[in-house]
Amino acid sequence: MFIYLDNAATTKPCAEAVQAAVSAMTENFGNPSSLHRAGLDAQLAVDNARKIIADSVGAESSNIIFTSGATESNNLALRGICTAYGRKRRKIVASSVEHASVDETLSALEKSGFEIVRVSPRDDGNFYSADFVESCDENTVMITMMYVNNETGYILPVKETFSAVKRKYPDIITHSDCVQAYMKITFKASTLNADLISLSGHKIHAVKGIGALYIKKGIRVLPIVTGGKQEKGIRSGTESVPLICSFGAAVEKYSTTIKERFDRVSILKNHLLENISVIDGISVNSVDNASPYIVNISVGKRSEIMLHFLERKGIYVSSGSACSKGQQSGVLEQFGISDKNADSALRISMTAETTKSELDEFAKALREGIKTIRG
Repeated sequence: MFIYLDNAATTKPCAEAVQAAVSAMTENFGNPSSLHRAGLDAQLAVDNARKIIADSVGAESSNIIFTSGATESNNLALRGICTAYGRKRRKIVASSVEHASVDETLSALEKSGFEIVRVSPRDDGNFYSADFVESCDENTVMITMMYVNNETGYILPVKETFSAVKRKYPDIITHSDCVQAYMKITFKASTLNADLISLSGHKIHAVKGIGALYIKKGIRVLPIVTGGKQEKGIRSGTESVPLICSFGAAVEKYSTTIKERFDRVSILKNHLLENISVIDGISVNSVDNASPYIVNISVGKRSEIMLHFLERKGIYVSSGSACSKGQQSGVLEQFGISDKNADSALRISMTAETTKSELDEFAKALREGIKTIRG
């Protein structure tokens, strides 16, 4: 049995993405910067993928910069903005539940002299745009807020917050890590009022090692990697044509079915919750209106023990963010989850290809695990 329920960590590449990558490696393998025909063909393939991804967020091709993944996109957004605009404005406002690639970068910027204000949820476990606006002032250079939390599926009020911030402080740069929302929730850069958006390929059935940063026209981002002036000089280095083509193929496949897949996964989430609601000792950490793609629960025993019990059954889940390597990130604590429940948390993350029978098997194994481990 092989049941994969860790799709927030990575997804299985779809056939179209794999084929696009293979074709670029075996047939269209030229360097996009070369001036001969092989180089031109490679550049055209990159341009095609760039347009597909730009269209998916309502942007122009010139707004999309390819990176090695969302971690680099987040670093480029934060460091690139601070280098460009941070001489006079030295404050950054962020949510307290950001991915490690944002949170650790903020900590590094703090050591270099920036003031970092992390806004937490209120006592009811929710974020409110007013709290972010109140934390901003004339010294604020940027605000960063993820769209969907990668551990709980909580949907943050990005649109409302960014719009409110822009009304009061139009010069503040807005950035959103949209990795867990992209191709799962319909959005456009303009409706989010986002100046910068980070995207990842391997979360949407493309291969690993490719991401993108949307940069609104007129926003200046200084490079953190310099060299041969590829990607408009913002991200130098020979573009990985196979990975870029894979990214474009996945977006092309899934961009027209976002709502249908969301509705299907919502049904799967409800089925999962019904299954586990009859298991004693289970508590659900994800709120009702979270992204259906991610369900976080606590099982009463250490996550690692249960994770490996399920693994022996051929069922794969996670204990939190894969980037935390099994260490608690503190995100659940921010949402008011007790230390005990955080220690026993499991993250189940699905796709539209997940089946009810797989969730039934998971619930069955979970019940057995709780009985075995506690016994």
